[in-house]
Amino acid sequence: MESPLPLVDRLVDHALTVDYRDLDAQTVSRVKTRLLDTLGAMAAGHGAPDTAAVLRVAAAWGEGNDAAVPGAGLRLPAASAAFANAVLARSFDFEPVEADGPGGKRAAAHISGTTVPVALALAELTGASGRDLLAALAVGDDVTARLAVASGFDVYSGQDNTGTVNALGATLMAARMLGLDAAAAKHALGIAANQLGGTVANIFDAASAFKLPIAFAARTAIASAQLAAAGLTGPNDPLEGRHGFFDMYCTDPQPGLAGEELGVRFFGDTTIKPWSCCRAAQPSLEACIRLVTEEGVKVEDIDKVQLHVTPRTLNGFVGARFDPVERRAVAGLFSIHFTAATALLHGTVRPEHLLPEAMADPRLAVLLERIELTGSLDNGERLTAEATAMLRDGSIRHVRVETPAGDHVSTPLGSSALREKFTLNLAFGLPGLADRAALVIDGVQTLETAGSLDGLLRAFDPKPTLSTLIS
Repeated sequence: MESPLPLVDRLVDHALTVDYRDLDAQTVSRVKTRLLDTLGAMAAGHGAPDTAAVLRVAAAWGEGNDAAVPGAGLRLPAASAAFANAVLARSFDFEPVEADGPGGKRAAAHISGTTVPVALALAELTGASGRDLLAALAVGDDVTARLAVASGFDVYSGQDNTGTVNALGATLMAARMLGLDAAAAKHALGIAANQLGGTVANIFDAASAFKLPIAFAARTAIASAQLAAAGLTGPNDPLEGRHGFFDMYCTDPQPGLAGEELGVRFFGDTTIKPWSCCRAAQPSLEACIRLVTEEGVKVEDIDKVQLHVTPRTLNGFVGARFDPVERRAVAGLFSIHFTAATALLHGTVRPEHLLPEAMADPRLAVLLERIELTGSLDNGERLTAEATAMLRDGSIRHVRVETPAGDHVSTPLGSSALREKFTLNLAFGLPGLADRAALVIDGVQTLETAGSLDGLLRAFDPKPTLSTLIS
């Protein structure tokens, strides 16, 4: 009996051979949604205080004209452009998240923040068409999601898988876009395996380095494919082999899961965030929003708000009390305490609420004093939260959120919400290009008809006027 191909060979073949015509309508729609949402997160990232410093460093790595940093008027070598764009996308934790996979499995993930910057850079470098880009993203997202689910990744393990599975999946996508054959693509994957890493200590310590693993993965993907194209080789099986990915980075993996339904279903990030913060904080902040919008709670009438979460959530990086004197965005992004107070005050949490001046709002400090967290829910209720408001008149209001908005299966955002999110992100990070929102949205929606990405990316170029672009 003939032995089945190893998983690594099956994934390589899948990544290199899928054609745009193999994609069903739902897959194409999901890819476009993730692309638009990531472009919006990249645009918003221009409003982060440390973005200018990151772009200066990326530019200092070397000159090149391969690809753009949209909105910056800057062109760089492909790997550097992908790195910079990935940092932008991750800056406010507002990019697509959570991988779906075979058998209905899910895993914590931030895939698009790597795959979109890599695909954009290489599409420019190679002159790829819109269909080429969509197909590349479909397989890159799919391979990455499959590895995320099969890895058995635990978000509280201490690892940051944006620096592991993202690098592997994006490397096979890069190999495809650069025209590598199967042998070279497999070597590229092996080369990438030498550059995996990432720690959630960044988040616990409120370090801005939290946005780097996803970007190092983007740079690794392109560099690994380029090195393999130049003739360098990698280990024979960087996935299931001795000291391969599953051996080195996973405690309870199911490698076979990554190969199920291969070519039949295409997976990827499954959630478009309505709010700019960690997904683990979103059930609580949505409950706070609903206290105001559905239960009629007025902020000035609140005596105390008790938030009910799971013990794992409470003891994780989002569960600690927020220091009212804190002004670092990363501290707010990964804090249930802060985002709940912000949601009560503003009815939402967006990048502008993570800037130092917004975090210094004295009304926020007052609300923070009135919010308590308790680990009273079952650990199986991972994305569930309850909010109980005790009001000054003695009355009580209570809201329970089973699954927060944004999940494409159970609580999807409508097309108007998706467009509004992109429009607001563009206006926040690149206010001079705010009038280009409809142009970008339409460009993504009709991308399969585009012979190149020139038209889409020109919409982010600050030099031509809008009238020039649409003439």
